[in-house]
Amino acid sequence: MNVARTLNNWRRYRQAVSELGRMSNRELYDLGIDRGDIRTVARAAAR
Repeated sequence: MNVARTLNNWRRYRQAVSELGRMSNRELYDLGIDRGDIRTVARAAAR
């Protein structure tokens, strides 16, 4: 059960990093996200 949850969280993290990484700097700015914060935001979203 714990392994499945961890794997699912990892997939959500990678998806969020990928989606945010494809956004322009302007789109990220509109969301209040700096490009350097993508991993931190994605990590919080995957929990």
